[in-house]
Amino acid sequence: MLEIKYELSENLKEKPKDETKLGFGHIFTDHMFVMNYDEGKGWNNARIVPFGNVELSPAAMCLHYGQEIFEGLKAYRTADGSVQLFRPDENFKRMNVSAKRMVIPQIDEEFCLYALKELLKIEEEWVPHTEGAALYIRPFIFATDPYVGVKPADHYLFMIILSPSGAYYSTGLNPVKIYVESKYVRAVRGGTGFAKTAANYAISLAGQEEAHQQDYEQVLWLDGVEQRYVEEVGSMNIFFVIDGEVVTPLLTGSVLPGITRKSAIEICKKKGLKVSERKIAIDEIAKAYDEGKLDEVFGTGTAAVISPVGHLKWGDKIMTINDNKIGKISQMLYDTMTGMQWGKIPDEFGWIVPLKD
Repeated sequence: MLEIKYELSENLKEKPKDETKLGFGHIFTDHMFVMNYDEGKGWNNARIVPFGNVELSPAAMCLHYGQEIFEGLKAYRTADGSVQLFRPDENFKRMNVSAKRMVIPQIDEEFCLYALKELLKIEEEWVPHTEGAALYIRPFIFATDPYVGVKPADHYLFMIILSPSGAYYSTGLNPVKIYVESKYVRAVRGGTGFAKTAANYAISLAGQEEAHQQDYEQVLWLDGVEQRYVEEVGSMNIFFVIDGEVVTPLLTGSVLPGITRKSAIEICKKKGLKVSERKIAIDEIAKAYDEGKLDEVFGTGTAAVISPVGHLKWGDKIMTINDNKIGKISQMLYDTMTGMQWGKIPDEFGWIVPLKD
């Protein structure tokens, strides 16, 4: 295992006094983790250093050809003041899946989790104390070669930065409005849809803008070939409860294999609910709605955990789901996952990783 060097800041920032106004992704802690990759040498020079800018050549390959991957997870503070993580091993495992697709060198998953915990021990006081707030964790890798040419890079930076974030639902678990995109596509089979890479999110911006113009908060993407089968929402996986059955799109290579998605499926099965992973046509959803069988729709993701859907717009058809209220299964999943994350209920799955053993 690599040795980590420590260079701690002598000028610590003042931590936010009002944790109800943290927002998301614009406040960063005092330190970050960094390590280099060099062809022939492998991953090296692991270090925890003061948070700061990265110097790059204007010719850096990540800027021109998008060879970059990332992850997102959180650290939670429990009622007794301790800090814990939710399935972090799954994040680093998925990072290697993304790395393989983007021809980026594999990481040592066990070492990266160790490095994250070392960083968190230094920044432990940055983990919010307010209920619902957490410390967002962003590991990422990008190519740094100063070369304007299309090929896998020889040099990379792996970094982890931390950002205290406020409660996603500051006013309660309110359903969102989702617009079904029928003009643009996000991903196709054989592409990068299953990888957590920057380009996937840039591609989604046009549809997101269109949704906002129609007063909808999120985009539901259809498949890239027939534009008929449901895939995922811009920042979440999607679930439907049809006549009591929990249904979510099958992972066919164009959908991100979400860790919250995986957890939701495992919890539902443990609760004895019928769960299906399969292809779902948007017209099947509309038909179920017309027949009064579309009981619930919800998204799953790290940021929101569970995001109930109150309105679904497909063309001229507007579907109001469950009277624009959160459903029983959505509420159960939210309560179960957040209960484990903040240590309010026992972890029956072995998913929680304490910061300190």
